[in-house]
Amino acid sequence: MIDRNKNGISEPKSEEDSNPVQDASILKSSEFNRLQMEQIRIGQQEKVDISQYAKPSYSYETMKQIRLALRTSLDLSPYLKMGFVDKELEEIRLAMEEHLPIELWITRGMYSQQIHEIRMGLAADLEVAVYAKSEYNWMQMEEIRLGLEKELEVSAYTNSLFSNLQMKEIRLGLEAGVEVSSYAKLMYSRTDMKELRLKLIKEKSEKPKETVSKRRDVKVWIEENGNKAYVTLSQMHGSRVKEQDIYDELANRGIVYGIDKKAVTSLIRKKRPREKILVAQGQPAESGKDGWFEFFVRTDLPRIPAPLEDGSVDYVNIEAFEMVDEGEKLAVYHHAEEGKAGKNVFGEEIPAVKCVEKPPLKGKGFQIDPDGITYRALFNGKFELIDNAIIVSNMLIVREDVTAVSGRIEVDGSVCVIGSVHSGGYIKATGDIIVEYNMEEGELIAGGNVMIKRGSCSKHDCYITAKGEVSGKFFEAANIEAEGNVRANYIMHSHISTMGKVIVSGTKGRVLGGNICAVMGVDTYDVGNNYGIKTVLEAGKNRLYVQKKEELRKKREMFLKELAILNEKRKQFMSEEGEGPVEILKKIMGAIVMKQQEMEEAESEEVQFTDMAGRAAIYVRGTVYAGNVIYIDNAEHVVPREIARIVFRARDGMVKMFQI
Repeated sequence: MIDRNKNGISEPKSEEDSNPVQDASILKSSEFNRLQMEQIRIGQQEKVDISQYAKPSYSYETMKQIRLALRTSLDLSPYLKMGFVDKELEEIRLAMEEHLPIELWITRGMYSQQIHEIRMGLAADLEVAVYAKSEYNWMQMEEIRLGLEKELEVSAYTNSLFSNLQMKEIRLGLEAGVEVSSYAKLMYSRTDMKELRLKLIKEKSEKPKETVSKRRDVKVWIEENGNKAYVTLSQMHGSRVKEQDIYDELANRGIVYGIDKKAVTSLIRKKRPREKILVAQGQPAESGKDGWFEFFVRTDLPRIPAPLEDGSVDYVNIEAFEMVDEGEKLAVYHHAEEGKAGKNVFGEEIPAVKCVEKPPLKGKGFQIDPDGITYRALFNGKFELIDNAIIVSNMLIVREDVTAVSGRIEVDGSVCVIGSVHSGGYIKATGDIIVEYNMEEGELIAGGNVMIKRGSCSKHDCYITAKGEVSGKFFEAANIEAEGNVRANYIMHSHISTMGKVIVSGTKGRVLGGNICAVMGVDTYDVGNNYGIKTVLEAGKNRLYVQKKEELRKKREMFLKELAILNEKRKQFMSEEGEGPVEILKKIMGAIVMKQQEMEEAESEEVQFTDMAGRAAIYVRGTVYAGNVIYIDNAEHVVPREIARIVFRARDGMVKMFQI
């Protein structure tokens, strides 16, 4: 067994030293499904009071949130009594961890997205009382929150009868500084509002200064949107222009700020006719600085190893992750610095561009100090910054080779093996798996990426499964299934199936023997060799593509069925008498909104997947040898002779070759 010492380093631990579970009989109960039992098992390992959530009526997600709350001594029981579950509890827990007074603002019947918007507002120190009301859906709440963040007069659109899209048009008008009252009315649709808003903005930018010149021999030019004023004197017969005449003409044009008296005097004394002289200049607004995060850990670790001279990549020396200690400072937020307003030559204020505050960082495995700006790690683990979210996850470091003798390693988090994986080695992790040296026979199952730095060599008894990417210096006789790309410097006699690409780098990069099935395509230097070893490459709309499309179809159908059930329930509660539990109705409406979002995301994923698979190709940047087989969209092509620098694509139901 493996455990972590006081310094956060994982070390071998004997079976006798391990603690027995609190109640082994619970794990044998048939009342719990697999995911519920997993939460009970993790809670036993973490030594929390599992009796508070080991109830068959609680979903897996509800159990998880209670367990995470217990781990930091937080009490979610009042919210359970209010009927909150799953993602609602997660938002409440995150607010409690950030010491935000969420309990003051949430009411029965609110759903997770509404609670999220309230939490975001509290974290930004906004006046959440303006929108923390169940009458608003989460999208309306978001529009009001965005307005508060930019210090707008949000009362112009807080009427709950406005849709979120109408609210957005009013908010954008306020940001542009136009008079929104002319269109912030329920009679206008969102499209009408947009047209009126854009019209007002255009009129504002084009509005001229309506003045009439009193003298024909003094011409005033206004440029750069009123920031500069020039004067030109004509040579009209009998013209006698004095300084006061220029000042009078400037005043007539409304120019009162930034007048350069020396320039006016020079213009008269030096008699400079028809010369365009700058006589007034405004003060430009000074830009401020948007809010920003300062990180105290490295956020730029490369996800792809550095290239070597021959074009291959260096898997051996890549730093795959950054480790942090419990309580370590991860980041500090610096608030926006306001700019300084300016003035144009008409004396009108030029407002500084409003500086934007960034929302709090999302993620898990960290806490925010009472100052509201300092982020610290909750425990020793692996740090990642993914899509602007901090992820600190459990990282088990195994400082020995993994073999059959080591036993099965199963971790809720990531695993780093400072050694190799030999015959019988088994690792299963919800996160990444990193092997510093080699892999022989064994099995790796990762919920994230797998990296084998020095490569894998076996007798077809090497099995790797990953939800993310799989990479290594080389793969020989490996069996790999991945959702993401598979990367190496050469691949021999392996069987690889991936929804992504297979990328073999470098001028010595080669795919030799075996079968490569990559939906998004293959990019390699050489394929096969002179000795006729058969290599099969598949890409595009193949069997894996069909399998994925079927999964996406079933996912979409499931969402449709769930939406139909929710809509039926909504109809039941919205009876002609208008009676029925309001809190339940609000939850149903929230669930409908969430399910519609999930369905839109699923449809977008399917369209993107289909589009990318339709453009799949097999690139051979060196040589493809005779006898190798290419499949694209299930169309077969046997390479008749040795060909250099070629790309294979599907065209008109056939595989065709194009020169690179």
